[in-house]
Amino acid sequence: MEPDDAPVDASLDVPVDVPPVSRKLIRAADAHSAHNYSPLPVVVAGAEGAWVTDVEGRRYLDLLAGYSALNFGHRNPRLIAAATEQLGRVTLTSRAFHHDRFAAFCEQLADLCGKDAVLPMNTGAEAVETAIKTARKWGYEVRGVPDGRARIVVAAGNFHGRTTTIVGFSTDPEAREHYGPFAPGFDIVPFGDAAALAAAVTGDTVAVLLEPIQGEAGVLVPPDGYLREARRITAERGVLLVLDEIQSGLGRTGRTFACEHESVVPDVYVLGKALGGGVVPVSAVVADRDVLGVYSPGTHGSTFGGNPLACAVALEVIAMLRTGEYQRQAALLGERLHAGLAALAAAPGSAVRAVRGRGLWAGIDVDPRLGGGRRVAERLMGEGVLVKETHGSTIRVAPPLTISAEDLDLALEALARVLVPPAG
Repeated sequence: MEPDDAPVDASLDVPVDVPPVSRKLIRAADAHSAHNYSPLPVVVAGAEGAWVTDVEGRRYLDLLAGYSALNFGHRNPRLIAAATEQLGRVTLTSRAFHHDRFAAFCEQLADLCGKDAVLPMNTGAEAVETAIKTARKWGYEVRGVPDGRARIVVAAGNFHGRTTTIVGFSTDPEAREHYGPFAPGFDIVPFGDAAALAAAVTGDTVAVLLEPIQGEAGVLVPPDGYLREARRITAERGVLLVLDEIQSGLGRTGRTFACEHESVVPDVYVLGKALGGGVVPVSAVVADRDVLGVYSPGTHGSTFGGNPLACAVALEVIAMLRTGEYQRQAALLGERLHAGLAALAAAPGSAVRAVRGRGLWAGIDVDPRLGGGRRVAERLMGEGVLVKETHGSTIRVAPPLTISAEDLDLALEALARVLVPPAG
């Protein structure tokens, strides 16, 4: 066995100055796990609010927030209290029985969305798969599409999850190569192009599935009016508008849902990530009864979907969102974030090539000569700030909505040190 202080194999993409305890744990993880992730070489042992602490006791400001799963911060006291209380009562019944948290969860989540029915699942990908099944079943039984011919319009650059059905309509080669054959029935159009969307809708179309803002693609915000046009087209053609608000929803953009920025209400909301408060995986499809009413006992299910622990945590998330506090925080600090990023982009010699986003969410394209987004993320880690790269030379910034203005300024200062050369 190699000594703990041996240089780390460059193929693991871990700098040789990683401290001994972290290095040992990283090696062990690499030896015994599938290599489907390339995490930054930080080994987190504790977390609170917007900060995490590694096994050596170093603190880092978390600007990823679990891809929006941690909108309310690490170990939010209200959410931990709700989970702890429920852990002492009952955690799982399966949907074979009723439990005393389920009715309130469904009622309150439906009300938050302005709908009247909820189908709970666990992960975001499960919720998207459920939305696809819902749209197809509705298309056959309500719209009258001949069985087996249902089609769903999706956008290029999408990221809706990692199941075989979902990656089958991805345009990211890394996500889809060598996973086929794929399910048919999807038509891909350019994101943000309403005319292309309209042209793709046919008599066999049952739904249009979109992210209001494409997160994995680099926090791409579509042109103003795009979602309104998508809503108009789908309403006129009699097909469902399904919006994947898994990353963009529940306060991230300064509104409860990102589609609210265009006053759009979809037929179907797909929710996840922050709905579980960073405590447990919780997802859901939310729609009116005329859509979700296509299900009958045995036609869809999930052992863990809507379990008591998940419902208890999600109920507290919903209560927190009802105050509007977190939406206001995201809007206010989002202005501060984007003003700071604009200043970085305008600075002489800046490596910032473009900035996009809304609320406390931004995609930053950096000069590839810095070594790509991964190298920028590693350099920021050295400054005590954690981000993650996507698509080569883009990094994403999505701190918990509970971050303070002072900590956000610390993050901007770290970004400046990495992306802007010193004056003179």
